[in-house]
Amino acid sequence: MSTTITTTTTAGIDVGSGAVKAVVMSFDGDSETVLAKVSSRIRKRDIGDVVDQVFAQAVAEAGVQGIHYVGTTGEGEDIPFATGHFYGMTTHARGALFLNPKATAVLDAGALHARAVAMDARGKVLNYKMTSQCASGSGQFLENIARYLGVSQAEIGGLSLQADDPEKVSGICAVLAETDVINMVSRGISTANILRGIHESMAGRFVRLLRSLEFGDVVFMSGGLAGDEGLVKSLEDEFAGLKSLTGPPPKIATHEDSIFAGALGAAIWGNFRFHKLGLDEIAWEASA
Repeated sequence: MSTTITTTTTAGIDVGSGAVKAVVMSFDGDSETVLAKVSSRIRKRDIGDVVDQVFAQAVAEAGVQGIHYVGTTGEGEDIPFATGHFYGMTTHARGALFLNPKATAVLDAGALHARAVAMDARGKVLNYKMTSQCASGSGQFLENIARYLGVSQAEIGGLSLQADDPEKVSGICAVLAETDVINMVSRGISTANILRGIHESMAGRFVRLLRSLEFGDVVFMSGGLAGDEGLVKSLEDEFAGLKSLTGPPPKIATHEDSIFAGALGAAIWGNFRFHKLGLDEIAWEASA
């Protein structure tokens, strides 16, 4: 049985290690429209409270009274008002395609880990690889280093691009890498060169992840680190420096909404599942 509802409204909630992201989308035939998008850092707050706050704000900004499907991803499996849950690699793949239809792989670089996902043109995951949580290639590690160096997250990318003699960290473990940084500071290495060195070390690991997959011309970056221009440049340089590539290096693509890729994917897959299952009821409705 297929539903007779043609215009649907869905929400996607991505609960990450460092932030909660929520989007509300409307679907009418082939038309997919983002009505609202909200993100909030978790910090030391209760995750449930952050989810409630972000979802309520997204719904208010969207101006909707009912939602047909609430899809979650990441660590959002236990959200009580959710309709269904989707794996993170699936949602990031579909969200990446929504933001960049030419993407053939997505590099999701988040607070605690990074994963590389290859997908087809419909968002079907073909293969994926993930870093370990103790690796120094994570947003939390970079944030800790920035705090130690006395710079804000917004300054990291620009400072990295100013480097003239970067020095890579040698430790794969975050604790050992932080020790490397402390030693660099004591030796007078500039903040720009330290940050660029960290970016190059992270880029090396990310490229190895991606090269373990088969993908085409465009790698889309999602997650919190997608907005770090210094890291993006390091990725481009790492690919450009590979002598083993048989063709041109892939394009590293980002988007101003890269951090919402998982939430977007959850909303889009939610719409698909709503129609696939032939549902015909509103899953969430605003209180009177």
